[in-house]
Amino acid sequence: MSSFWQDKRVFVTGCAGFLGSWLTAALVSAGADVIGLIRDRVPQSQLVRSGTVQRIKIVEGDVSDYTLMERSLAEYEVGFIFHLAAQTIVGIANRAPLSTFETNVKGTWALLEAARRNPTVQGVVVASSDKAYGDQPELPYREEAPLQGRHPYDVSKSCADLIAQAYAHTYQMPLAVTRFANLYGGGDLNWNRIVPGTVRSVLRGERPVVRSDGTFKRDYLYVQDAVNGYLLLGERLADPAVCGQSFNFGLDRPATALEVVQTIIALSDYPDLEPVILNEAHNEIRDQYLASEKAHRFLGWQPDYTLEQGLEETMDWYMAFFTG
Repeated sequence: MSSFWQDKRVFVTGCAGFLGSWLTAALVSAGADVIGLIRDRVPQSQLVRSGTVQRIKIVEGDVSDYTLMERSLAEYEVGFIFHLAAQTIVGIANRAPLSTFETNVKGTWALLEAARRNPTVQGVVVASSDKAYGDQPELPYREEAPLQGRHPYDVSKSCADLIAQAYAHTYQMPLAVTRFANLYGGGDLNWNRIVPGTVRSVLRGERPVVRSDGTFKRDYLYVQDAVNGYLLLGERLADPAVCGQSFNFGLDRPATALEVVQTIIALSDYPDLEPVILNEAHNEIRDQYLASEKAHRFLGWQPDYTLEQGLEETMDWYMAFFTG
């Protein structure tokens, strides 16, 4: 592991979330002095289960609270920021768009304005998403494509992404943006997502449910590959070829929802299960997948896990979670 993070003071928003838990653990293992922002206490989170929560400093509050962000960055003399805090569920965004806009959009500008005013900050990585691209006429998505979300969640990510770019280019903030494919792995407790929901069902011997017609195509990336991408990007923010840029991270092998479900079923003890196809997905883009050549070229990043390998480790985590 790189020695870059040794003794660096790193502020992680959303550190108790799915990706945030794994990234925080990796930073702690790399010797970083991590300050984590937590809004809601989730005892079942990977941050708590792994014991990582005992090894970091905690700031309790909301990322959209500008005064709290400014105080936290100043008093902890933060050097690097990973901004992961967000409302990440499409269905929730459709039902309650205001809370999604508050967290995803206001939370981004509140944090970045506080970072702009704090002289100790040396680098910021902002988590956007492939959803920021909206519906595009050409696939796979490339970084130069316009950001044109149309539905609440997609719009929130487009806005946050553009705000981050504005701070990078207007104020020369050492910042880069990540646009990840659909992340999966142990620790994701949002059961309405396809991977955790399907894994929970098949571990119980129940037929998994697919909300769409099963043909929606996405790119899927294992959480450990995502963590490696974040660390590499954070280490390279002083490079002019990286600073101010956006980077796609994906497996570059899109799969349909039904293919993912069938892979999980094949890895389980119930290989004869048949999924239930609801065909009830609304306000979702049919096909979304990324081209990751830029991350390969500028960061030297490559995914280490195939979809099958990542899902196998994921199922092991959930088996321990449910039996524990």
